[in-house]
Amino acid sequence: MRDGEGDMKSEDRIVGIDLGTTNSEIALVIDGRPVVIAFEGETIMPSVVGLSPDGQVLVGTAARNQALAYPGRTIKSVKRYMGSDVTLQLGERSMTPPEVSALILEELVRRARIVTGSPVRRAVITVPAFFNDAQRQATRIAGEIAGLEVVRVINEPTAAALAYEGLEGRERLLLVYDLGGGTFDASLVRADGELVEVLASHGDTRLGGDDFDELIAAHLAEVVGTAKDGKPNDAPLADAVTRARLIEAAERAKKELTESMSVRIREEFVLDGRHLDYELSRVAFEDHIAALIERSLDHVHETLAMAGKRFSDVDDILLVGGSTRVPLVGRRLAEIFGRPPRRDMHPDLCVALGAAIQAANIEGRASQRVLIDVTPYSFGPSYIGTRNGIEDPHCYHPVIERGTPLPTRRSDSYYTVYDEQDTVEFRLYQGESPNALDNIEIGEFKVSGLSKVRAGNEIVCEMQLDLNGQLIVTAVERSTGLKKTVTIEGATKDYDPAAVAASRAKNRELRRAAWDGDDDDIDEIDNFDDVVDVGDVDRGAAASAADSAATASQDVFARLRALCASVRNAALDDAARSDANELCEEADDAIARHDEKAAAAVADELEDLLHYASDA
Repeated sequence: MRDGEGDMKSEDRIVGIDLGTTNSEIALVIDGRPVVIAFEGETIMPSVVGLSPDGQVLVGTAARNQALAYPGRTIKSVKRYMGSDVTLQLGERSMTPPEVSALILEELVRRARIVTGSPVRRAVITVPAFFNDAQRQATRIAGEIAGLEVVRVINEPTAAALAYEGLEGRERLLLVYDLGGGTFDASLVRADGELVEVLASHGDTRLGGDDFDELIAAHLAEVVGTAKDGKPNDAPLADAVTRARLIEAAERAKKELTESMSVRIREEFVLDGRHLDYELSRVAFEDHIAALIERSLDHVHETLAMAGKRFSDVDDILLVGGSTRVPLVGRRLAEIFGRPPRRDMHPDLCVALGAAIQAANIEGRASQRVLIDVTPYSFGPSYIGTRNGIEDPHCYHPVIERGTPLPTRRSDSYYTVYDEQDTVEFRLYQGESPNALDNIEIGEFKVSGLSKVRAGNEIVCEMQLDLNGQLIVTAVERSTGLKKTVTIEGATKDYDPAAVAASRAKNRELRRAAWDGDDDDIDEIDNFDDVVDVGDVDRGAAASAADSAATASQDVFARLRALCASVRNAALDDAARSDANELCEEADDAIARHDEKAAAAVADELEDLLHYASDA
């Protein structure tokens, strides 16, 4: 398969992956247009992993189909556990969330490789905008376990905005309402031709269609579990198989109620020989989930407030995620915005399509649509200060504030508190509360060997947040230049390369355990685990390094384009504006000459200009 815009083989391509709570997709730009890869007629793969009774790994529809009979051997909605320390049981086997997600990614890649006829090594993977650092890093780890180089992690609403085909012409303000199976994001996006700029994002990583299903399943449990004396009990939900049946029935009812005003729910022998025969109306269903929809709208309000916008400022409302098919969602959005949301994008596919567009942008193959994303969280260290008139060692003020365009670099100064203090300890947090203990601690480090001078020795804390959301923190003693730098790895702190390799071997052994195919097929499974395919070893390390270098080069130019777009939209005084215009001209020249070194230098200068402008 070849792309109509050049002679780059598909084996050199970067794919876009939507790793969803309920479903996942993989996409590629072909002949200038993003396409979701269909395998045996299926474009949407359930994000479900199972272990059959004979020990065979099942991923996708086959795993979902066995969930009712074998709930203890099936894992659904693993995305909700990403970034946590929980251990999931797949039959008798214990697995981490990244290991389970890696099996989903491996199946997507396997399908893409069969369809395209070439290996897939690199990917752009999407995550909810409100995923924190640990959750994003866990997603990267899943990709590494699956043998992928994750060249970029981008936010799902941002990807959806990239896929929106109404960006030509005048500037438009878009509200992306992304309600999936397990997460919710609201993002405000300014789109103007080739510029797509995220102004603000807010959301909830524990709000989605799964919660609708849980509420209705609990209601059905009350119906079938009501004893003869009229008192309800929770016995149906205590049994794993019965619980799985009720959740499945609730999900089917939810889908039918998108088209019908009522649905008949029938399940035989649900509890103690009793059957469930119950009619659920759309009105009753909406009553059950209304509070969750209102919760999502609270995040919409917060997003608009963060950007300083009103409902009337929004030109279009884009619906993303399968749960937006629930009629109540469209009605409530229409009520508060005064017009209905658009439904001309496929809610299940648009995120994968946008990821493919971003992948093609990184490759330099698509139209150079400039993407400017923002951080949904604030970051900073705790410090000893005064709060509410009382000295407090847990004061917090963000160095990087939420809503800041990426990539960014910000700094702030802190001071030693006693004479001859030669060590300072930085505890780093993510959050908005002035009390550091109310935020999420994401790391810590010490700087030793400071000058033994009087109290008030200035230590500058600089934070850099890149396009993938990776945070790099540097502390510098201003008087001497003594510095220490730490990369906040979030979930990767327990996942060094050896641990990734061990998880990859564990997944391979799991897939091989019940293999009944021929030797060639099992060799194919082994090859699938390698970052470099056995069939391509003659390309060697030099080719692999060249691939990585090409990706890094494209990242430099993508970063430069994003910074130029940020500068053009920034509020600058006359002198800074003049400097910005000159730098943008230099940027255009560096891009035209494909001068990576010059591009990196101009990008650093633009970052400095934005940094000092924000501090002014």
